[in-house]
Amino acid sequence: MNRVLFLSTILVFLMVFGCDQSNQIAPTFSEGQDPSSADQTWKLVPSLSDEFNDPDLDTSKWYNTVPGGWIGRPPGLFKANTVSMADGKLLVTTDQLPEPEIIDEKEFTHAGAHIQSKLTANVGLYFECSMKANKTFMSSTFWLINDWKSFEGCDNRVTELDIQEAVGYINTEKEFAQTFNEKMNSNTHSRLVTCEDSVGIVGNKAKMEGKVYDDFHVFGAWWKSPREILFFLDGNHVGTVEPVADFDLPMHIKLVIETYNWNPTPEDGGMNMSAEDRTTYYDWVRVWELE
Repeated sequence: MNRVLFLSTILVFLMVFGCDQSNQIAPTFSEGQDPSSADQTWKLVPSLSDEFNDPDLDTSKWYNTVPGGWIGRPPGLFKANTVSMADGKLLVTTDQLPEPEIIDEKEFTHAGAHIQSKLTANVGLYFECSMKANKTFMSSTFWLINDWKSFEGCDNRVTELDIQEAVGYINTEKEFAQTFNEKMNSNTHSRLVTCEDSVGIVGNKAKMEGKVYDDFHVFGAWWKSPREILFFLDGNHVGTVEPVADFDLPMHIKLVIETYNWNPTPEDGGMNMSAEDRTTYYDWVRVWELE
């Protein structure tokens, strides 16, 4: 092989297999589960997708804690140093703070993370994430929400699409929470409306094999239309919901590890386990559009 041909071959290889994009040609659907029609093709949206193969978080795509934004629900404080990259994955390692921090008269004792896409996504896109949850009382999540303060008039409202929210350790007697670590817990929220839009929550629950921290699972949602969202677990359709209000406002993707007020901190602090068990692992996030 001559030098020119060799270099050309290497260039093609790098263009096809290199970079930071998925070699997938479609979302992770099981046979017969793809909801698109025969004349449509899924196309990756690189600006909203990430394989997490870089040594550092791609700050051209993501905020690691949003400047001037949400800092967390007490007792969980968002800390940028909980985020790391290893083995082609994004890691968020929960921990107990060395000393409690008081911010705006609220006490924070634990560290989580708030990772948000810099760009927004629109109706019609398909979102999927390969994630393995941590084993603590803190959450492991994949969801979307609009920046409601940036909208005016009747669009000054909140739309939130929770694709997966889970905790590893359940520290409550509340009935709804007893299987929260073995399900895909999805919801649509409409709140803080300023006109005549309805307020409410419509969700879907899907049973998983084992616990959310046992292995990686692929959590997906097709934002098909303002009033129809389809949820997928490991490539299988597990439910469809109709939000109570139009979901037609651009939303940011969120990867958040937080605390819930219904799942309080264990008496021992809830962090007496290995760093591996305290970590939520994100293998990739992929967003697709139909052509």
